[in-house]
Amino acid sequence: MIYTQKKPALLIMGLLMLAIWFGADTGLLNPVLTYLSSGKPYKYLNEISSLPLYFGVVAVVTGCWHWLGPHQEGQLDYYSSTIAGGMLILLITMLIRWFIAPQIEVVSVDFGLIGNTGKYIHELLGLNYVVLGIVAGIIIANVFKVPDWARNGVRLSRLGLKTGVILLGALYSAAELKNLGGLSIIMIGFFVLGSVGIVLWIGSRRNISNSMGGVLSAGMGVCGVSATVAVAPVVQAKPVEIAYTIGTILLWGVGCMFAFPIIGHLLDMSHVQFGAWAGTGILNSAQVAGAALAFQPDGIETLMVAEIFNITRVLILPVIVLWLAIWYVKREGTTSSGINVGHVIITKFPVFVLGFILMFALSTTGMFAPASHYQGKYFGNTPAQGFKQENLLNSEQTEQLHAEIIGIDKNEHRVAVSRLIENGKIMTIEDDNAIRSIIKTGTLSDEAIAILSAAHDAVRHTARKIEAFRQWITWLFAFGLVGLGMQITVSSMKQAGGEPAIIGGIVGFIKAALSLIVVVLLIGETV
Repeated sequence: MIYTQKKPALLIMGLLMLAIWFGADTGLLNPVLTYLSSGKPYKYLNEISSLPLYFGVVAVVTGCWHWLGPHQEGQLDYYSSTIAGGMLILLITMLIRWFIAPQIEVVSVDFGLIGNTGKYIHELLGLNYVVLGIVAGIIIANVFKVPDWARNGVRLSRLGLKTGVILLGALYSAAELKNLGGLSIIMIGFFVLGSVGIVLWIGSRRNISNSMGGVLSAGMGVCGVSATVAVAPVVQAKPVEIAYTIGTILLWGVGCMFAFPIIGHLLDMSHVQFGAWAGTGILNSAQVAGAALAFQPDGIETLMVAEIFNITRVLILPVIVLWLAIWYVKREGTTSSGINVGHVIITKFPVFVLGFILMFALSTTGMFAPASHYQGKYFGNTPAQGFKQENLLNSEQTEQLHAEIIGIDKNEHRVAVSRLIENGKIMTIEDDNAIRSIIKTGTLSDEAIAILSAAHDAVRHTARKIEAFRQWITWLFAFGLVGLGMQITVSSMKQAGGEPAIIGGIVGFIKAALSLIVVVLLIGETV
């Protein structure tokens, strides 16, 4: 079969990308960009001035070959056919991130703040480029249908998500992983084991088959589709039962992906709190990433916390597979299946998690950044950690803070600012945490907040390679989530079926609600 279709679509998309680049590079788009940024510097100027050029050239060259060149059946044809769909996803991502989401923000700000929430509509509903990208993908898949020439490329989007998770491993320090890892093990262990047990208990009383109960418990308790696929052969799940489970995960997960960020903003949750909640309460890795980026679209701190919890959940998968294998044998009273549980665990274990662990191991060697970076990421106020003397506060800045310190309510916050004034820089991790809390509350003037933000940035610098990783990760997840939306169809969600959907909804709600309570009560701004 020849997969590459002789269509001009890829060429046209390449020309559109080059047109965007030309408009940004020559200044033709300046009036539009100024309007979208409400008079402030346009925050995506570096991206819009470079990315459309690089990808536009690739799309034009390969588009000419797709449209006019000869094509023969083979591996080269199959892989080259994915370029068109990949470029379609990328173009949609560009348009939403650079134009549509900023336009919605402008309209939202014009409406003003909503009640006493202190937030605009787009902030409250999470109407950023991540959510809008997923919605655009869903609309395309269900209203317009994904074009035949783009189908192979749309499937490629999952690779973007998994590659993004792998690269995240390079952004963690041992201290961060130690703190979050210990917390994630406790929470995930409790909620994963509890969810699996509740599904099995309810399933036995709703008279669903053991195979259905086993595969549904893994999907709802552990890590969504990956766990479903891993457990299916162990409990001898039928294809229709696998479809029901995946449909239930999709139905519940899509709702959570949109609802979680709204609830998080209403409760004014910190990045750590929301990341812990999303990583615990949402089922699938892609859905976890979608919710985390929807909550914090212009940073990846929330995503980093959420993925640690998500990966901890995946690491428990072998335990769950073994548990369900024993459970299934006892329930069925037979071992005739002949399933090698160890082989299933090895072959079905998600490879991207191993990639994440490998990248973390490499990062600890200093391959991506000097070892001092990981100290500086938390508290880099010494010359050895890269602190620059020009980052010390000047006399005008110290006078500004001194004049406003009386407006700070908490004593520990006042003490931290006093030490900052005295030394000209942040001196301890505790002071840095206090300064971050003051910045978040926004109780001081814009000038004072800007001074505190600069002082915080001076001790929380980022190595160039790490900053590059952050940019790649943002785009990989944005790309992957638009593609995810293009794979969500109404018909696939209807596959949930009656009983699995009811059981999954009950357990999903219990896990989401209880984990939210635990996070709000026990987890603060930092770990």
